[in-house]
Amino acid sequence: MASFTLMCWNVENLFLPEAGASEQVHARFQAKLATLAAVIDSQRPDVLALQEIGPDGALQALQGALTNPLPHAIEGKPDGRGIRVAVLSRHPFSTSRSIVAFPEMIFPVQARDPVFDDPATPADESLTASLGRGALEVVVEIEGHPVRIITAHFKSKLISYARQKGLVEGSQFAPNDENERYRYAAYGLYRRTTEALTLRDRVNQILSGCAGSSDPEEGLGRQKAVVVCGDLNDATDAATTQILQGPSGSELGTEGFRRGDRGDGYRLWNLAPLLNAGPNGEPPSEAPFSRRFQGRGELIDHILASHRLVNPGNIPVARTVLAGDHLPSVSESPSDRVVDPGSDHAALVAEFEI
Repeated sequence: MASFTLMCWNVENLFLPEAGASEQVHARFQAKLATLAAVIDSQRPDVLALQEIGPDGALQALQGALTNPLPHAIEGKPDGRGIRVAVLSRHPFSTSRSIVAFPEMIFPVQARDPVFDDPATPADESLTASLGRGALEVVVEIEGHPVRIITAHFKSKLISYARQKGLVEGSQFAPNDENERYRYAAYGLYRRTTEALTLRDRVNQILSGCAGSSDPEEGLGRQKAVVVCGDLNDATDAATTQILQGPSGSELGTEGFRRGDRGDGYRLWNLAPLLNAGPNGEPPSEAPFSRRFQGRGELIDHILASHRLVNPGNIPVARTVLAGDHLPSVSESPSDRVVDPGSDHAALVAEFEI
């Protein structure tokens, strides 16, 4: 039986120092590279899915810092800040795809206030019809078995506000009033929801056994090895995460999982219940989480996999991995963590058998 290890990690703003940056900034960057590389090397992943990779060679800098080589690299489409997802792999990619546009049946959603629509253009600039940060799909061959991996970084739960000089002034991270706060909270939720819909639409395409068929028995999850992972910025029971999982009623640890049903060909199983379990499957002493926000632990990073990789006779091993002895607590101000050499997220690692 073939096996592979997948590691998924939001490495938190991995940006190269800007031109003319001080020696202190360069030293901080090198310390961050060394910290990240040490954690990755300790896990020896076959495939490494990354979020919050910056432009202009940041991925290559991390790749070069690794002792255990991951020679194959690919990056997704960046957002306005230059942040993108990426994949490093021990194995070459047989195919790859960037996932950016919403599916045909999903209309554009509001992303900012209507005042940002320019009446001189035919488009409505307050709407969006694409992922803020493009998702990335790759296929790697594991001892002759194709494994399809999709990684994504959904819209943050931290509210950000559209600003434009002369139009709407203020801080990007603080509302001008309560009405603006609730509107932009909703815009973020719209975006995460449509991002989940977009990935689920792609998963359905991959797992469809017959073009145009809506019969769940046509799903190919029992034959096809598919993994979706990333920083989804929502908890396990959030609607967005549930959308990605597919048909309900067969979660890990339930009788439905042990029995199986017609939906198994389309399901993705969230490995959250397996994280940090004991050698005999006993639950961990503390519920696992991947980020600590204002002192509260949250599990917002996820690995989901198809029936080929997760079934009653084939249970993966999954764990969280920290860059230090504890996971730091973050606030609503991203600048508070500029000097930390690690990441504000725990990495998720899963060991699969095919």
